[in-house]
Amino acid sequence: MFNTAPQLFFAYFSAVILILSVVVITRKNPVHSVIWMLFLFFHIAGLYLFLNAEFIAAIQIIIYAGAILVLFLFVVFLLNLRQEIRGKSYIKLWPITLIFSSSIFVIMLTVLRSFELAPSGQYTIELIKKETHTKILGQLLYSEFLFPFEIASLILLVAIVGAVVLAKK
Repeated sequence: MFNTAPQLFFAYFSAVILILSVVVITRKNPVHSVIWMLFLFFHIAGLYLFLNAEFIAAIQIIIYAGAILVLFLFVVFLLNLRQEIRGKSYIKLWPITLIFSSSIFVIMLTVLRSFELAPSGQYTIELIKKETHTKILGQLLYSEFLFPFEIASLILLVAIVGAVVLAKK
């Protein structure tokens, strides 16, 4: 199944990322979730390193594993989670959750069946090594992917506003 070492490394990182993702969202204690998320971010950075994206791996560690997780911990400590845990339980809603997650799973399977590998683009490994990762990434973000980049910034802004609103409670 995995004939070469790169396939084995990729399979390892992919499997661990999937497992850690499930572990992060299933922990009851939010501090434990944040710690598992730290391991998740390190594995994602390892996957980026494996794919020769050293800059993205460094950014993953510095921003996500460093700054964002500290922010998560800060928000977790600001919220009164004991009151939230004692409050209304969402466990009673498991049939709705099961239906919703099953439909998302079916949609994902449908999308994956129609997936076709795109032809190689204009950015070869030699070009990226010549121009450097950051320059190519900046050119792509501010030209070809400007709209998704702006959408991501709006989503982050909404998340920040949501965190501030939750912290004010």
